[in-house]
Amino acid sequence: MNKQEGDILNALYTEPFINQRILAEISGHSLGIVNRSVKNLMRDGYLDSDVRLTGKAIAEFRAKAPKNAVILAAGFGMRMVPINTEIPKGLLKVHGEILIERTIRQLHAAGIRKIYVVVGFMKERYEYLIDAFDVELVVNPEYASKNNLHSLKRALKHLSNSYVIPCDIWCDQNPYRSNELYSWYMVSDLVENDSSVRVNRKMELVSVPDQTGGNAMVGICYLLEEQAALVRERIGVLSQDPRCDGYFWEEALYHEDKMIVTARVVHSADVVEINTYEQLRELDNDSDHLKTDAIQVICHSLAAVPEEITDITILKKGMTNRSFLFTCKGKKYIMRIPGEGTDRLIDRRQEALVYQTIAGKNLCDEPLYIDPESGYKITGFLEDARVCDPSDKKDVERCMGRLRAFHEMELTVAHDFDIFRQIELYETLWEGIPSAYSDHPKTTARVRALKPYIDAHAGKKVLTHMDAVPDNFLFIEKGDDAEEPLLIDWEYAGMQDPHVDIAMFCIYALYDRVHVDLLIDTYFPEGCSHETRLKIYCYIAACGLLWSNWCEYKRTLGVEFGEYSLRQYRYAKDYCKIVEDELGGKDR
Repeated sequence: MNKQEGDILNALYTEPFINQRILAEISGHSLGIVNRSVKNLMRDGYLDSDVRLTGKAIAEFRAKAPKNAVILAAGFGMRMVPINTEIPKGLLKVHGEILIERTIRQLHAAGIRKIYVVVGFMKERYEYLIDAFDVELVVNPEYASKNNLHSLKRALKHLSNSYVIPCDIWCDQNPYRSNELYSWYMVSDLVENDSSVRVNRKMELVSVPDQTGGNAMVGICYLLEEQAALVRERIGVLSQDPRCDGYFWEEALYHEDKMIVTARVVHSADVVEINTYEQLRELDNDSDHLKTDAIQVICHSLAAVPEEITDITILKKGMTNRSFLFTCKGKKYIMRIPGEGTDRLIDRRQEALVYQTIAGKNLCDEPLYIDPESGYKITGFLEDARVCDPSDKKDVERCMGRLRAFHEMELTVAHDFDIFRQIELYETLWEGIPSAYSDHPKTTARVRALKPYIDAHAGKKVLTHMDAVPDNFLFIEKGDDAEEPLLIDWEYAGMQDPHVDIAMFCIYALYDRVHVDLLIDTYFPEGCSHETRLKIYCYIAACGLLWSNWCEYKRTLGVEFGEYSLRQYRYAKDYCKIVEDELGGKDR
């Protein structure tokens, strides 16, 4: 039975046969296809001579009927900024109805009661669905570091005669049925460059080259057991390969140059995937979720109305914050929204005071708005800007010159950044969860043993950036080689030995010892004493443990930093040993 014959049989399951012309209208196929399909279905024993379903057809429907549905709702929904900072995407309200609730009700209307919802980000917000709709929640703890292929992996044992559904889909008409006869994947008639498939004449979904245009991929899929078995096997293999961490689950549908399921094509106006703030606004301009704190702050600070805020685009997710680019009244801006758990790491009042201290000194991109309570910050977008390349000697020289000049201003604020106190603070934020490193207590003791040497050789405390890493040095391209870089993101800044900033640059750039020494020599063109160099080594060890502890705290919140986290811990251990070897048996 091919797709067309399945569609004809499906139509006859719900509507008794009157004539071929009406059957063509119901099924969506031409009169010629209907006539040919009816003859084939009669020949194969699915229809009798009165064009009624036979026992064989009824058995086919029973064998292929949907058993359950898996709704994927674990991800951050990063493109949904700024809404995703307040609510997970599946709980958006459109035309007065919550997205995931609408999907569940549509499934119930089709007789599908067994529903699994894979959750991760803000998973607690979905808990009420258990009581309200008798769903089962499946938790994906890897939602922050891996894509939804790994979410579906968590529900693989349930995958058989199943719908797989994204949580962010608005279907005007119910796309789910109590009867299905073949596996399909839903695409729309809209052409998008982001799509990787197009529908051919045989209603197959064939691969297309990147950026050449294909049918917009809606993401709803129905899998019979035959295809579900292939998907289970394929996901089992792909999920073991770290190179596939960023894959969408649809990767498991491909065999060679096409999908293993047929196409189900819908009109783009009937099924909408809501990926962005502006897509939500287009679908429901009155949605309560458009009135987020962030949008209201933008309107207030820039004297704008929400409709003037356009082109909202997520920027690369920072290690501390989420930021997005937007246009308002023809100008581009960046808004920063603090990330998970940031309120326990940073005092935003202190940050605001730092910006007051450096205002007008041409050190940074000065904020147009900063809230010392929420941490929201708006700055102008700097066109043609780039960050420092830590492997570029000229870039590094200019950055160190800029850093040295800032330190020599000897600016002051009322608060310190105490490295050892922060090391302890970050560890307490784990709230009893043991370190991922078995020798963490020993490493901490070794780092603390460096403190007497640091204290004995520390320089005068001045305002220190404390996060003077390559990505925070911003070059504005103006065709002037002498242009000095700006130093952005001052949220950790406080009073400290300025040489800590050198250590911070090294460990973020992942420098080896040779490059560490080259950087120190660049900062000190007049020469650096052995004692000061050794003190900077001590700072590298201490800051490595500091950021390793910080990463472990963020890990408890579901945020992973991969190699960076591991390398920071190695800095703590390796540079403790370097200092210990340098000092030998001397009193530290």
